[in-house]
Amino acid sequence: MAASCCSSALFPLSLSHPRPRWAAVSLNSVRQPPQSHRCGLSFRVERRVEARKSLRVSCLGDSKTAVVTGKSWDKLILGSDTPVLVEFYASWCGPCRMVHRVIDEIATDYSGRLKCFVVDADNDSKIAEDYDIKAVPVVMLFKNGQKRDSVVGTMPKEFYVAAIERVLAS
Repeated sequence: MAASCCSSALFPLSLSHPRPRWAAVSLNSVRQPPQSHRCGLSFRVERRVEARKSLRVSCLGDSKTAVVTGKSWDKLILGSDTPVLVEFYASWCGPCRMVHRVIDEIATDYSGRLKCFVVDADNDSKIAEDYDIKAVPVVMLFKNGQKRDSVVGTMPKEFYVAAIERVLAS
């Protein structure tokens, strides 16, 4: 299953605010058709039944990277014959969303030469601990089951490409 590029977020509605609440969103329907976002992503806005004073916004953008979990880590990452890029992220992390868009581009550019995956560092904390992940985003590159390089933080695409090229050349 592909990972979403951004997390679900809950936005409270203010009942005492004089301006119209969420003017672009109709609260009369349970589901809205996808709305276009300027970065090419589409969002679904839905009214929550159990919390009538909130909205849930979920990203529906197509992702080129697959999610890896603790159960699939050994097979997909350590057992891969192809070099692997792994992005460690957290659903609450804004910079992670920016890195994820870059990794999606890289997954397309290096298709066939590099496999790209994402790991939610909060949900799979054992993997994050094993690789000493203290903050997100972190992008790690593996070749023949061994960690070869990493990029910590939000960097321009060129930083990730340079690290990938070093790993592919080794």
